[in-house]
Amino acid sequence: MKGRVVLLDHHDGREAAALMVDGRLEDLALDPREEGLQPGAICRGVADRPMKGQGGMFLRLPGGEKGFLRQTGGIAPGQRLLVQVSGPAPEPGKALPVTTRLLFKSRFAILTPEAPGLNISRRIRDEEARAALEALAAAGMKGAAGDLGLILRSACADAEEAEVAEDLARTRALAEAVLADLTGEPELLVDAPSAHDLAWRDWLDPAPDEVLDADGSFADLGADEALDALLSPAVPLDGGGSMWIEATRALVAVDVNTGNDTSPAAALKANVAAARDLPRQLRLRGLGGQIVVDFAPMPKRDRHILDQVMKAAFKAEGEANLAGWTTLGLYELTRRRDRPALASVWP
Repeated sequence: MKGRVVLLDHHDGREAAALMVDGRLEDLALDPREEGLQPGAICRGVADRPMKGQGGMFLRLPGGEKGFLRQTGGIAPGQRLLVQVSGPAPEPGKALPVTTRLLFKSRFAILTPEAPGLNISRRIRDEEARAALEALAAAGMKGAAGDLGLILRSACADAEEAEVAEDLARTRALAEAVLADLTGEPELLVDAPSAHDLAWRDWLDPAPDEVLDADGSFADLGADEALDALLSPAVPLDGGGSMWIEATRALVAVDVNTGNDTSPAAALKANVAAARDLPRQLRLRGLGGQIVVDFAPMPKRDRHILDQVMKAAFKAEGEANLAGWTTLGLYELTRRRDRPALASVWP
């Protein structure tokens, strides 16, 4: 199916959502098998003990879970903190990564405590629309605490002002209630979005050509098949090359091969194809941390081409750091893992 299509389905009784673009799987959301705190959840935690060697502090979280905050300054054991789960635990039994930089996200707004300011998405370029949204933002945040900031998302461009205003009022009320709730034992204050909630919140801008809210849509439109393929380390590339992605305990290893044609032109073609698809592959597989890529051998003079391709490919990937080439000719990068590994939630 051509175009941008959002699929809302169920898998083993859990919500599942997929974003397909021209028949290719671009993004995925699956509810976890197990209960517990998930990325995006906001809770009240209690500072436990600092880990100075690791530059952080353990926190007690609701449900007996532990969190790890990469911050120690100004925090005393027993202090109550509002934190947001920023990713899954590195492995079962480990502490969840958390942050005190909370984000309250909705369909049209993002509220940013301790980051004041009223901002409009730069993707909205129409001056008249920006002026109207600036006025709406000022009215909607009137009387808010001085350190509570707002970003109006690009989805506002195609929405009715009343709809945006209602969404902003609801999100602001939630944020202000949570920020005032610092007393008591560890408690979940805002649950992480479900797979369908996340899709409605984050995937409808730009507007999709179709939203299919029906059980069986994953199988009908190829999402099931694409997910099954992602469980294999092998990724076929155009021109007969391949990329292998394998997660180890310490890092993610990526190997790029040209196939039967080992010419410099074939190597560059395979490497460019691998670089362009690598962000999508890592995102869908739920892989992050330290990543080492062994590109197919090519002349050093061509590395600048690959550098530009990698920068363009990872530009929209959020917290990714492209460290570049090692003395052994490998390419290193890091990427924040913001979801569980695919193998832990599918099939």
